[in-house]
Amino acid sequence: MAALIAENFRFLSLFFKSKDVMIFNGLVALGTVGSEELFSVVAFNCPCSPARNYIYGLAAIGVPALALFLIGVIWNNHTWNLVAECHKRGTKNFSAAATFLLFGSIMGRACVAPITWSVISLLRGEAYICALSEFVKPSSLDKFPAVDGAEVLAKFPCREVPANLTKFRDEVTRRLRYESQLFGWLLIGIVAVLVFLTKCLKHCCSPLSYRQEAYWAQYRSNEDKLFRRTAEVHSRILAAKNVKQFFGFVALDKEEKELVQEFPVEGVQPSPQWNAITGVYIYRENKGFPLYSRLHKWAKGVEGNGPTPEGHELLFLAS
Repeated sequence: MAALIAENFRFLSLFFKSKDVMIFNGLVALGTVGSEELFSVVAFNCPCSPARNYIYGLAAIGVPALALFLIGVIWNNHTWNLVAECHKRGTKNFSAAATFLLFGSIMGRACVAPITWSVISLLRGEAYICALSEFVKPSSLDKFPAVDGAEVLAKFPCREVPANLTKFRDEVTRRLRYESQLFGWLLIGIVAVLVFLTKCLKHCCSPLSYRQEAYWAQYRSNEDKLFRRTAEVHSRILAAKNVKQFFGFVALDKEEKELVQEFPVEGVQPSPQWNAITGVYIYRENKGFPLYSRLHKWAKGVEGNGPTPEGHELLFLAS
């Protein structure tokens, strides 16, 4: 138990430090595996009762997967960029291809954790056995006693059966575990093929060369990192000035005093500027020169996000 908890804390530490998409997805999958193991040890307890088994088994697989999916959607920056885009500018600048790419990016990233949860649950087989044990046909079991089949079969996951039914319990458990693991491996195979085809399609349809796409990824990462760091310093200095104006002084530590002296902050950016750099970005070129982000476009004084006589939309969203 202590090892599982420690593993999840290490996962969270790496999660917040990770910037690479593949590392991010891998850490999400590993964290989901650890969480599923912890859930199975602590929480999973089949009721072994007709009708309840099915609901409980499906809930044990589906509800956590749904929760993980929603968390993935919430944590994705594209989700809130889309909300901001629809609120401020509508969807008039979106083509069908751009909309498909955007939702594909959001859904694909959000599906990593729930798919991992579902696969691990199916490979373990406990929830599947709990859900479907009562639906095994007694006639498919050789010399099964003429008793209330569903009532007895529902108790098989809990091993609460008479000694004369032990061999039937083992056979039912083995059969359902086989089906559960088969579905788990099939799901892994389907997801692997879809990921492969998606990566191929992305690179085939990308208007950028491999090196330029790598540069764009580095630019986005650096811009986001510098923007967040600068915004944190700017907001701290502005807050210090406002607090000083209210109280007549402000209690700053040595580092904060150096920041206030080094970076003069005169005011705040007006709302139109914030709106201009917020929202979904579709890669564009202007007079042959690339514009790598909304901030880059704003800095160059380019208006709009759709095709213009001086630029063209390439329908390739930042991932």
